[in-house]
Amino acid sequence: MILSLIILICILLISKYILLVPIAGSIIAIFGVSLLYILLALSLGLFISVIAETQVAALLISGMILLMPSIMLSGMIYPIESMPQILQYLADIVPARWYIAAIRKLMIMGVGINMIYKELIVLTVMTVILLTIALKKFKTRLE
Repeated sequence: MILSLIILICILLISKYILLVPIAGSIIAIFGVSLLYILLALSLGLFISVIAETQVAALLISGMILLMPSIMLSGMIYPIESMPQILQYLADIVPARWYIAAIRKLMIMGVGINMIYKELIVLTVMTVILLTIALKKFKTRLE
């Protein structure tokens, strides 16, 4: 968590002062949404670690199965609206899609936190579901 926050600060500083990307929205809102996404990513990692039998299986699940869909279906490279309908439905279960949409609205459009409720709700629900399942499964494996 701490390492992710340090990386977030570095990325924001690089984007602002080296790449000259204007940050139109609230930096506190950007940190809040990013903190939620970091917690979601850590919950997903915990979930993968408790369902995988071996370290190699966990690496394959996180690397092969999650990385490519996250990149292709997040809306970062290709607009989600131009994808076929089935891929748009698949994109809705990719956490990065909701984070990128929220950060795009905050940083580029400069909207307030009240304009990203949908993204916040989806990210929060995903975090709670993944964390709950991972913690239940974790207790089961310890017994």
